[in-house]
Amino acid sequence: MNIRERTEALEYEYLPPQAAKSREARRRQPVEECALRTKFQRDRDRILHSKSFRRLKHKTQVYIMAGDHYRTRMTHSLEVAQISRTIARGLRLNEDLVEAIALGHDVGHTPFGHAGEAVMNELTGHFSHNEQSLRVVEFLEKGGRGLNLTYEVKDGIVNHTGRHRPKTLEGRIVRTADRIAYLTHDYDDSLRAGLLKKGDLPAIVYERFGPDTSHMITSMVADMIENSQDLGDIRQSDEVKDVMDVFRNFMFEHIYLSDALAHERRQAGFMLRQLYAYFSEHPDKLPEEFCQREERWGRERIVADYVAGLTDSYAVQLFSEIFIPPVFRR
Repeated sequence: MNIRERTEALEYEYLPPQAAKSREARRRQPVEECALRTKFQRDRDRILHSKSFRRLKHKTQVYIMAGDHYRTRMTHSLEVAQISRTIARGLRLNEDLVEAIALGHDVGHTPFGHAGEAVMNELTGHFSHNEQSLRVVEFLEKGGRGLNLTYEVKDGIVNHTGRHRPKTLEGRIVRTADRIAYLTHDYDDSLRAGLLKKGDLPAIVYERFGPDTSHMITSMVADMIENSQDLGDIRQSDEVKDVMDVFRNFMFEHIYLSDALAHERRQAGFMLRQLYAYFSEHPDKLPEEFCQREERWGRERIVADYVAGLTDSYAVQLFSEIFIPPVFRR
């Protein structure tokens, strides 16, 4: 029995029947098994070592080009993974699966956060970052070969948001942990940016969740574990769900859609529209690997894939190189 087989056997001893088991996971293209890592551990590593995951360090969470101490898509993904693993461990569910889903859930996100996503949706008629994340791991990574992840990981990635819920309990953990992470950490970044100050949230948020992000996360995580113990589903209490909705509505009104960030959103949108139009008219200027995909996917799709995959900083650099005369670049 090798190390992987021993780990797989331990899953059946320790994890409850409702937990996803790595031995039972399947891929679209079968591959020789690793002697050391389970399928879910391999998926985690494939995502962690992918170009799309590395690009997340230069993609906005909320504040565009804000500075070293603000969250990026990468740090957000790491924080979602940590929260998800805590919940999974509390429920004795598969930690490797939740980690893989959490690390991969945003690899299809656009530059400039949700402002970029809204522009891509406007330009293409339909664009959703969760669907693009699935497309990235399924078709775009590894020069078009994809990462060949297990169905359980892909299901968790594409259904971490949207109308459909993940099939596994582990995927449902990530779906809620993502919201816990972005609410609390975007609040923390908003304090740092000076757009909010302590005490600005609705009183019920502090009363129920605590005075700071650490207490808030602990309160929401503990509630999930307590209310999901029977493993019939991943649940929150009605009270906590209601307070999270109050928290979320406040953040949308005062931060995500605020006038304070409107100028940045307009600037980001302008750049993406111009880049999308330019590459639509000049597809020969795309990297060769994207040009090779035009016959299969069509021009609109490959341009959307390329523009959506840009980092914030590279989008700004491209815009400058294409549209700003050299004499004005300083």
